[in-house]
Amino acid sequence: MFDWTSAEHLYLVCGKTGLRKGIDGLATVILEQFDLNPYEDGLFLFCGNRKDRFKALYWECDGFLLLYKRFENGRLNVPSIKTK
Repeated sequence: MFDWTSAEHLYLVCGKTGLRKGIDGLATVILEQFDLNPYEDGLFLFCGNRKDRFKALYWECDGFLLLYKRFENGRLNVPSIKTK
C-alpha cells in the first residue's frame, strides 16, 4: 500500500486543472508548466474546477500511481493563481 508520508516532496498545483487528464496529461503539466521531474520522489496534487475533487500523481519506481478523491460533503480550500 502507498504511504504518502514517505514522499520526499509534496507539490500542490494551485488553480484549476482539468481532471479529465490521465497519467500522461498530468505528467506533461508537471514537465511543461512547472519544469519539474514527475519521476522524482514527489507527490503532485491537482485540484479540479469545483474544488470538491482532486487527483494525485506519484512515481513508484516501477510505474505511476494515480489517485482520485471526490468529497461528498465539503470542498478543498486551494489557493488560486494570481496573474498580473
